[in-house]
Amino acid sequence: MPANAVDVLGPAFQHTKRQLLRPFRAGQWAKLALVGLLAGEVSSGGCNGNFQFPHNNTGTHHFVAAFPTSNPMVYASLIALLIVLGTVVGIIFLYIGSVMRFILFDSVVQQTCEVRNGWGRRQGPGLRYFVWRILFILATFMGMTILVGIPAAVAFAAGWLKEPRQHLVPLILGGIVLFFVVLACFCLVLAVHVLTKDFVVPQMALENISAFEGWRRFWPMMKAEKGGYAGYLGLKIVMTLGAAIVVGIVATILILVLLIPIGGAGVLLVLAGKTGGLSWNAYTITFAVVAGCILLAIFLYLVALISVPVIVFFPAYSIYFFAERYPALRQVVFPAPPAAPISPSPPSPPPLPPDEEPAGA
Repeated sequence: MPANAVDVLGPAFQHTKRQLLRPFRAGQWAKLALVGLLAGEVSSGGCNGNFQFPHNNTGTHHFVAAFPTSNPMVYASLIALLIVLGTVVGIIFLYIGSVMRFILFDSVVQQTCEVRNGWGRRQGPGLRYFVWRILFILATFMGMTILVGIPAAVAFAAGWLKEPRQHLVPLILGGIVLFFVVLACFCLVLAVHVLTKDFVVPQMALENISAFEGWRRFWPMMKAEKGGYAGYLGLKIVMTLGAAIVVGIVATILILVLLIPIGGAGVLLVLAGKTGGLSWNAYTITFAVVAGCILLAIFLYLVALISVPVIVFFPAYSIYFFAERYPALRQVVFPAPPAAPISPSPPSPPPLPPDEEPAGA
């Protein structure tokens, strides 16, 4: 009987300790942080940055005056440009993350992280996984739109939205039902995402198949052992929440530590800009946005550095669990020991001539 979700905790912990600490290699740690960050394996810990600018009517007036307010098409064009740029950047990072998912798999299996070689070798599986993710996102978006749009259309056609006070009971009951239906669909989407990256990606990596073929093969495995995979998902949810809390606490401490030098430097730059007569315009706003993006990238990488044990442990946990059920992965994780060399047999004595007899005969 394959090992259950609890049985593989020990091997996954031992694997993480062995890969990261025996011996400790700073270069490997830094590479794993980058790969885990781009692959989406870093737990954010529920960090939520809520920064607000101080209210200042004069500063707001100068900020708004930097843009032409008489033509609303300018604002519409800027918003459209930002949406297009955000979509393009998101797609690029989605592709990079798809390839990095296979590099992370190789790094955990081989216990060494090779970004350059892995990037060249994993383009094919990464592209197939990228196509799956794009289609999955589109299907999720369309499904959620239909799921929310149909009840909204029904409520609008019935006139509940025109006079909501007269239809509070059906609106409240319908909202509660819709909330739980959307929550259930969200959990289903999250489960499909986790199962794909944990159990379909290894098949894609080892057998060079598509995600759809991987799911076609994985579905009978999961149906044959529903309890085992349900236990895996439940335990992983608990461990993910625990890891998120720990990483969130450490990230909060890191934010407080970084706020002192970064905040001081920001105040000095603002004072120097005011002294030099600078105001909010296209150039200063662009500089502020670029500087903010750089600082955000540095902070995320620092969080990834402290999350490297999490980055290695969770893929190792899924690999050891799936290796008990997927023979191709088991051969990679637990390779057969090399065959012992066959010792040559001692040479046999030469045969006696026919006219000679053995001594003592």
